[in-house]
Amino acid sequence: MDTVPLFDVTGSPAGPAAPVALVVPPVPAEPVTPVFEVVVRGTPAPQGSKRHVGGGRMIESSAGVKPWRDAVTLYAVQARLKRRGFVKLTGPLRADMLFTFTRPKGHMGTGRNAGRVRLSAPIRPDVVPDLSKLARSTEDALTTAGVYQDDALIVEYGQLGKWYTTDHGGTPGVLDSPGCLIRLWRVDPPASRDPA
Repeated sequence: MDTVPLFDVTGSPAGPAAPVALVVPPVPAEPVTPVFEVVVRGTPAPQGSKRHVGGGRMIESSAGVKPWRDAVTLYAVQARLKRRGFVKLTGPLRADMLFTFTRPKGHMGTGRNAGRVRLSAPIRPDVVPDLSKLARSTEDALTTAGVYQDDALIVEYGQLGKWYTTDHGGTPGVLDSPGCLIRLWRVDPPASRDPA
């Protein structure tokens, strides 16, 4: 019985086919420095959940949201004033927000293992507060501080997450005490966009 190859094993009479080049669009270079950067010290707190207290009044469920927003506003105003000629940001922005929390004592070893994280401890803070609610309280405070016109200008996130202080030094941007590193970057239009 004769076998018939499923493809040409000898190549075409004109020779092997030329390789196909894949065209990959260039990745836009990230600016070396953000348009705004601040480190806020304090315990990050969420915004969003409210509870009814009677008389048609609603208050934030988190008692920590006001101190957190006040801290973000204070540190952001100070950072804004240090930048000579700073103008309130407009246009689309990308935000980095790296929230850092103290690791609970129960996550740490005892005795000769004091200072070491237990193997059974969670790697990251996968408990309340919710990350989206932390971002919301922080974005609103940046509006209050006059960093940008409105938090609706944030169209994307770069780094957004929750870490423990024990990740300091191992993960860039994670603080050595509770707080948040905030960076804002301009989102430039694609080079191929029609200038009209």
